[in-house]
Parts: sequence; C-alpha cells; structure tokens
Amino acid sequence: MPANFMPSADDLLRFSPELILTIAGTLLMVLDPFFGKRAPRLFGHISILAFLAGILGALGAQSGTGFSFSNLLIVDGYATFFRILVLSIGILAVLLSYKYLDRELAETGEYHALLLFCVAGQCLMVASNDLIMIFIGLEISSIATYILAGYLRNDKRNNESALKYFLLGSFATAFLLYGIAVIYGVTGSTKLDEIRTALSQPGFSMAAVVIAAALMIVGLGFKVSGAPFQMWAPDVYQGAPAPVSVFMATGPKAAAFAVFLRIFMTSFQQISSDWEPLIWISALLSMTIGNFAALTQNNLKRLMAYSAIAHAGYILVAFAAKSDGGAAAVMFYLAAYALMNIGAFAVIIHICGKGEKNLRMEDLAGLGRTQPFTAALLTVFLLSLIGVPLTGGFFGKFYIFRAALQSNLVWLTVLGLLNSAVAAYYYLRFMVVMYMHEPGEVANTLEPLSLGLRAALVLPAIGTFFLGILPGAVLNFARASAVFTR
Repeated sequence: MPANFMPSADDLLRFSPELILTIAGTLLMVLDPFFGKRAPRLFGHISILAFLAGILGALGAQSGTGFSFSNLLIVDGYATFFRILVLSIGILAVLLSYKYLDRELAETGEYHALLLFCVAGQCLMVASNDLIMIFIGLEISSIATYILAGYLRNDKRNNESALKYFLLGSFATAFLLYGIAVIYGVTGSTKLDEIRTALSQPGFSMAAVVIAAALMIVGLGFKVSGAPFQMWAPDVYQGAPAPVSVFMATGPKAAAFAVFLRIFMTSFQQISSDWEPLIWISALLSMTIGNFAALTQNNLKRLMAYSAIAHAGYILVAFAAKSDGGAAAVMFYLAAYALMNIGAFAVIIHICGKGEKNLRMEDLAGLGRTQPFTAALLTVFLLSLIGVPLTGGFFGKFYIFRAALQSNLVWLTVLGLLNSAVAAYYYLRFMVVMYMHEPGEVANTLEPLSLGLRAALVLPAIGTFFLGILPGAVLNFARASAVFTR
C-alpha cells in the first residue's frame, strides 16, 4: 500500500463496523475514570448501541460490496453474514453480563471495552482477503479474550483459565503464522485469491502447500476447539467468568470457522483431497470425545465445554463436504448454535450465584416448579441442541448431514447421527433434574430473572424458533453467500 494512500469513501464504508467498535471501545476507556463508580451500567448501554451501530454499518457496507484497501478486505454476503452474527453475539453477551458484573462487584468499563475490541477483531477476520489481515484480526480478538478469561483478578480460577488459554493459544497461533510464512514463500502472496490463482498454475509443486495447510489446520483447529486441539476448552470455560465462557464458545468460534472456511475453500481448494481426510478425522474425534466426555460431567460449565467440542465436530462434518452447500450449512448451524448456547448459558448464569458456587447438575433440581418460565426456555434450548424438529438445531443438523451425504461422506454421517443420539442423554438429564426432582435450596432461593437475563433468554428463544420454523430466509442468504467453489 503506498505511503501516501488515502482511503476512499467506499473503503471507510466497508470498514465502518470495525471503526465504530474501535471508537466506542476507546470512548469507554476514556469515560471509565469519570463514570465507572457512579454509573456502571452506562458502559453496557453504550456497548449495545455500538453493536447496533455496527450492524447498521455492516448492512450499509453490503450495499456497496467489493474489495477495499488494496484488496486486503472484501465485503460480500459471506462477510456480512458473519459480521452480523458476531455483532449480535456481542449484544447478547452484554445482556448476560449486567447482573453477573453487579453480583461479582466487578469493574464494567474495561470489561465492555474489551468486548468491543474483541468483536472488532472478529469483524476484521471475517472480512479479510489477506492472511496477514486475518492474523491481525485474530490477535486483536485473542488478546482481548485472554484478558476477559481472567477478568476477575482475585479469583484463582480466572487466573488459571487466562494463563492456560494464553499459553496454549500463543502456541497454536505460532503454527498458523508458520503456515502463512510457508505459503508466502511458495506463492509470493498472502492474498487469498492470488494464492488460489498461483496454485492453479500447471506444474506447481504442492508439497510445501500441503505442509502450510496442515500447519494452518493446527492453528485454526485450536481456535474452533476441534479435536485433537480441544484440550484447553474444558479448563478454560470452567475457570473463566460465565458470560466470558459463553462468549468464547460462540463469537470467537464463529469468526474462526468463518476464516477457516474462506481460506480452505478459496486458497486451498486445489488440494482439497489432501486436507479433507484431516477435517474428516477431526470431525469424528470432536464429536466422539465431546459427547462421551460430557456424559460423565457434573459441573455445568464443564459439560457445556464438552458440548461445544461436540458441536465443533458437527460443523466440521459439513466442512469436510468441501461444497458450497456444506459452507451454507456451516453458516446456518453457527447461527443456530450461537442462539441455543447463549440461551442455555443464560440459565447457568442465573443460578450460579456469587462466586459461581452453584454449578452442579443438582443445583437445577426443581427449577421447573419454582421458575417454570426459566425452565421452559432452557428446555427449548436443550431440545434445539439435541436437534428436535421446530427448533434451529434440527435444521442445522439436517443441512449438515445432507451436505455430507451429497459429498458421499456416508460413514461420517452415520457416525454423526449416532453421536447425536449419545448427546441426547446428557441434555435430557437437565430436564429430568428440573422437572422430576424436588426443588433444592438453590431453586427455592433464586431471585427473579433480571431484565438483562430475561432478554438474553427470550431473544435467543425467538431466534431458535424462527430458524426452526422459517429457516429459508437465513439459509437462502447463506447459500447465495457461499460461492467459494463456483
């Protein structure tokens, strides 16, 4: 990019979501010394307004799709879909955090600023057409998430979570960076479209490219918590503050899958026969390890961490299909998964109490009698996680397994369906405890749902039913946006 380069109006429009979030995050840090003690909820309100403005910016950018900043960024339907998804997750994360931060007497200014910076990095990732820009966005998101994982500095569990996530995340990022270096050395470019063009030339040696792809699978596999790179997730999710755990399980994962798909379906499409077996194996391992490990868990956050690993496996099934239909299924499933996972975690945050002392399965006992509304919505999310009809999870799994069958991945589809049956057992445990056990001390002493948590339950429930009854609107947009192999 020339030293005297001046961005055009189109460049700024296409970059507007990131600009809005960065300015808002900086504003919160400036305001924190003045209003942090007197109006702690003000920062949450500003964050929600910034995320809403970011969604409007993403929609405005979609009206002028194309490349920006010397082809470093690309605004297309695919980028817009994931931008809106991670921005919406940001809004729900703020709603989940109001009551939690009040209960833990935590500072709010830095927390919401970090959320804004983290989502800004994710927006940059999904709109990048260059491996270096993807890396920059990934690091912006990751560094903010490392800090959020240890946000309650006096909690030893938070400290352990942040340290494990930082050390393992840095190690995995090195693999990604090595892969980028190798592919640059081979092709002379880091732009995704130029890499694809270079690899399509006859007589091009693919050995180094396969090595680069393998290195990048390690780095991105860690970010999506796909096996065998999932070992960090249970400990980090269990130790981090509950709103941060659900945010990590949805926002960063969606952004990582977005760049995973874009890189491999664009740059590495020529060697898909080499990387497909790796994705196939990772999908099977993730589903199996996640579901069978979850069967033995009693800690709710740890159980949901293994559930997240299993759902990463389902998404990798569609990824292994190597088709536009598979990519559209990934997009749809990530939207459905974010809604049902956030809704389930909202109930966990509601019951966990100060210091997160109430995180055992037994702490849900009798919730169906003492707070039937909360229990009913949790049931909706659990049924969606299982894949019951009329929920978003049903169509998410249907499209994933259909894409796999269309690509002749019959055995992977069969094993995925069997894993879904295993998962039904531990999700149904929630309902058995809520409705068939006598109310325990936790259920009898629960306060009414706060406004923020109520919104974080109702909005995902509406979205889950919408995706389960009228999936066409989202799926059609996803299909039109997933045009990698055409």
